[in-house]
Amino acid sequence: MDIEVLGELAVYENGVSVVPSAGKPRQILALLSLWAGRVVPVPTLMEELWGDAVPRSAATTLQTYILQLRRRMAAALRDAPDSPARTPKDVLATAFGGYRVAVTPESCDWSQFRRLAVQGRDALTAGDARSASAHLTRALALWRGPALVDVPVGRVLGLETLYMEETRMQALEERIEADLRLGYHASLLGELRTLVARHPLHENLCAQLMTALCRSGSPWRALQEFRQLRERLRRELGVEPSPRLQRLHQAVLSGAPELDGGETFVQARSA
Repeated sequence: MDIEVLGELAVYENGVSVVPSAGKPRQILALLSLWAGRVVPVPTLMEELWGDAVPRSAATTLQTYILQLRRRMAAALRDAPDSPARTPKDVLATAFGGYRVAVTPESCDWSQFRRLAVQGRDALTAGDARSASAHLTRALALWRGPALVDVPVGRVLGLETLYMEETRMQALEERIEADLRLGYHASLLGELRTLVARHPLHENLCAQLMTALCRSGSPWRALQEFRQLRERLRRELGVEPSPRLQRLHQAVLSGAPELDGGETFVQARSA
């Protein structure tokens, strides 16, 4: 089984889609897919489908949705007579207290993303910016849009997708940091300007844009970005920029050598 959740939901058994069109079965399949290989407890599935308004018929209705999913899997299994004998209950298994999709986590693009993101983060921590950039670029390339963009989202999936998007943003910031260390300041400017426009209160993205601008020979534009962020923070939140960003602002004003970036760029190009 191949599972994709980093964008539209796509689940294939033997190359045949088993994603239902109805909303609630789609939610169940999405949640089971995110927990690939692990048991999703029945109360968790009910909370996702109905929140606090669980009907009396919930247990029977949930079993009906599971049956509908297994029927789709049965059709996909019939289309592959040469594959090892498997039944729908082998694929969508009943476990003590819940259900699970009986696949390895690596069958899901979300698990692949997390593995690559961790490898990239570890490489960045170890000072290997080139490996970090490569791993994180591969991880981010798995995303085809917002997580589960075509699935109705209840309480449980809402928290899951929020965590997924935050993890994606962290990986993106780390990939940009790796590229800054490699000296790709000028080529990052367009991407960073777009990201800052989309996330106007995000201090780390602003700091990365300021750094890229300084290393590209435009410190005055970096100061302008700081002023604009400070005005937005004061107006919308009533706070000042963080001490870290204020230290960066002072470094730009003083022309700190670490913001020059010339030596880093030469090393990156000659490596």
